[in-house]
Amino acid sequence: MTKHGYWLTLLALIALIVYLFVEAPAPLPEKTKTVGKTHPVETVFKVVAAENDAVRALWTGEIVGKGKKAGLDFSEEWRDDRIQAGPLPALFLREAASALEKHVIRLSLFLGSDYPINPSNLFKGQQKTAFEAIKQNHQPQFFYTKDTGLHIAMFPDYSSVQPCVSCHNDHPDSPKTDWKINDVMGATTWSYPDAEVTLDQLMAIVKALRGGFRTAYNGYLEKVATFENPPEIGERWPQEGYFLPSLRVFMVEFERRASPTTVALLLDTGDEGKTTTKEKPAAERLKGAAARPESVAR
Repeated sequence: MTKHGYWLTLLALIALIVYLFVEAPAPLPEKTKTVGKTHPVETVFKVVAAENDAVRALWTGEIVGKGKKAGLDFSEEWRDDRIQAGPLPALFLREAASALEKHVIRLSLFLGSDYPINPSNLFKGQQKTAFEAIKQNHQPQFFYTKDTGLHIAMFPDYSSVQPCVSCHNDHPDSPKTDWKINDVMGATTWSYPDAEVTLDQLMAIVKALRGGFRTAYNGYLEKVATFENPPEIGERWPQEGYFLPSLRVFMVEFERRASPTTVALLLDTGDEGKTTTKEKPAAERLKGAAARPESVAR
């Protein structure tokens, strides 16, 4: 990297750190141009996938897992007015994806499988081929689809907790009933139209995605408010009893977990925005600490 390129990259990363840890600016137009290097869409996909991993770990471990022990319920039919429950992990992801679809940022998220409970989530065409490769090597797949003009990234989605395995095995509409822990159940699939983005665009993408997570959690809190015996909402978490974190507390904890990995992914890119292979990526080194379920901020 040239000296000039080094300082441009350093200044860009300082701006991103301020954005992620201090105060997010207003959304930027998708086509805003910034002087300096651009990042390939593969880096964008790795960033949003890491952000998604962080929020799902938080939701699954701290809200669903510990919430059930505290007396909270979670159901596939959580939107039914007669059911006092919250969304299962895959449905929380769907809520975030639906919110993202309404945003001006053209980032899309889809959770598919070759054995989905909902037939509309069945992989087809290039995605089916890519998913076969994921099941073999457990590595993300990146490709471009000419018919849609979109760049696609698919990341393996594992059956990491027993409730997910049991739900899929016991569901009457499930085409597969012998799932086991750590099976590749599907893939989180992202799409975006541009091959490269500026740092400003990347920040806008992250803000839009986090807005989707915020909308998903707020939707849960709105449902909780209709319960006959709603939990106390505030600073405390289900691990302490019949409590739920407020929207602010939930998002602060999510951002604390997600932001170090996001910054690390950008620090690991070279002049062309490609991840180096000289050592284990910093994002991978930090991911475990950033997404550790028991480390809940108060």
